[in-house]
This record gives sequence, C-alpha cells and structure tokens, in this order.
Amino acid sequence: MSMNQSNNQIIKKNLLIICRGAGDLATGIIHRLHRAGHRVIALETDYPAAIRRQVSFCEAVYDGSAVVEGVTARLVPALADAETDTETYSGENDTPAAHIVSEKWDSSAIEAVLEAGEVPLLIDPKGESIALLKPDVVVDAIIAKKNLGTTIDMAPLVIGVGPGFTAGQDVHLVIESMRGHNLARIITDGMAQPNTGVPGNIAGFTSERVIHAPAAGYIHDVRKIGDIVQKGDEIARIYPDKESYDNALSEYVPVNATITGIIRGLIREGYYFRKGFKIADIDPRESEITNCFTISDKARSIAGSVLEAVSAFEHGVKIY
Repeated sequence: MSMNQSNNQIIKKNLLIICRGAGDLATGIIHRLHRAGHRVIALETDYPAAIRRQVSFCEAVYDGSAVVEGVTARLVPALADAETDTETYSGENDTPAAHIVSEKWDSSAIEAVLEAGEVPLLIDPKGESIALLKPDVVVDAIIAKKNLGTTIDMAPLVIGVGPGFTAGQDVHLVIESMRGHNLARIITDGMAQPNTGVPGNIAGFTSERVIHAPAAGYIHDVRKIGDIVQKGDEIARIYPDKESYDNALSEYVPVNATITGIIRGLIREGYYFRKGFKIADIDPRESEITNCFTISDKARSIAGSVLEAVSAFEHGVKIY
C-alpha cells in the first residue's frame, strides 16, 4: 500500500476501520478485525483506566506498545508531541507530557505501523483523526454507557457497542453488550438494553466480585493480576495525595478482596481516581487463571458480531 503525500491520506487497499476505545471489550473487537485481515486503528483517551490491563490495547498509551494474544498495538504520537520528552510529567494525573492531544497526526507514521502488521493507537478521545483518515468503518466501543460524540456520518458504516446509541440515528447498527440471551445481537432499529449497573454473574457472584474505590487518591498495588487471594486480603492501598504516594507514608486506605478468587483486573499502579471508581475485579473460579491473560468470551462474542456486520458491508449485503 502506498501513500498519497499530496493530500496526506492513507490509500485504502483493504477496509480501514477505526475503533474508538481500546479497553478489554474494544480490544477483543480490534483483535478479531485485525486477525480477519482488516486495517484497524484504535483511538484512546490520554489517561485510560482499564481494569483488565493484560488484555487491553489501551496500555500502549503508557508503555508505547501493548501485546494481546500475539497482536501488537503501537502508540503513534500526535505531530505536535512527537518531539516531546516522554519522561517529563505534568498534570494532576501524572501523565507523560507527550500524551497531550494534538489535532493532527502524521499519516505516514500510521501507515508504517499498519504495514508492520500492527495496530496504530492514537490518543484522540474526541475522534478528531477520523476526518483526516476517512475510514470505511467506525466502531464506537468506548463502553461509556452513553454516546461521547460518535455520529452516523463519520463513515459509510458506523457501529455502536452497548447502550447510548440508537440504530438509524447516531449509528447504523448497535451491538448488544449485556450478558444473556441477546448478547452480541446486531440491532438494526433502536437501542441496546440500558445499563443495569449490576455486573454479569460469574459462578454465582455479581456486584461483590467488582471492587470500587473506598476513597479518592493514588493507588499502590499490593497484589497483581493473576494472584489468588482470600476474602479480606489486602490487594492495594490508596494514598490521599501525591506526596503520601511518592513516600509510601502510613496514611492510606486499604483495599481488601471482597471474595476469594483470582485478581482478574486491577487498575494501573499510581492511577488517581475519585471515591467509588471501579478499580479491581475478582474471578471466583480459581482454576481459570489463564482468563486473566486472554480475551473474554463476552469480548469475543461482541467482536464476532462486529466482524459479521463489517463483512456484510464489505460484500454489499445490506443488513440495516
């Protein structure tokens, strides 16, 4: 594939797909589309808060790249930030200054990552790069439970995952994200089921397997993803301010395991959050440790339906 340098556009040989979001569910979608031969670009915020970090491409925002089941996502900095020292930190959330969002990207740098067989990841929470890149398909898999700016005119096919979208209005298709009989159903008219606020049932546990922050502050992870813990074990500490965190002072709030099981998800070390923020996830099935490091059944189901919709579009089969 070659570049048209005169208009700074990527010349599309295969479908070019942009996925808004690169958390664990979005990563399942990106992974499936990439493995199916499509050229996929991921968009993320500058301070992603993934819990299932081992299976989330958004970790590339912090580490420069992230590998999930053999597929690599690689951060492509915005033009204005390409020369910035990534070791310089700024802002309340202590994110690298190179993560500040610019409005323009070098499409040749994006192309180079695509040609290397990887997934380019851009820090672009508003989706400003979509107009530059002109994708065939846009998938909104932010899973914000509301629409954060996706419109039906962003691409010839626009897909929204989960609640917050209406098929035929702000997107062409909606994919159901709630566990149950209709999980991953392609919705051609209307909306997905509203968010209940209750996590899916795993081995008889729902809300109790998800841990929310008992206080605001910076987290220090005492345990790690994949560890087996007993109910009541300390898994993390929350420090109220940066000084307390940096110096590991005694003033902290402990975070304890709510059930016995495997730590499947744990928010990134040093992350700042408000009280009530989702910070960890425990799987009660101690024998399922590999689940911590592989794409979930839910993500794969949703990804299959997205691929079905994309394949229908690619072959001119109208399903909406």
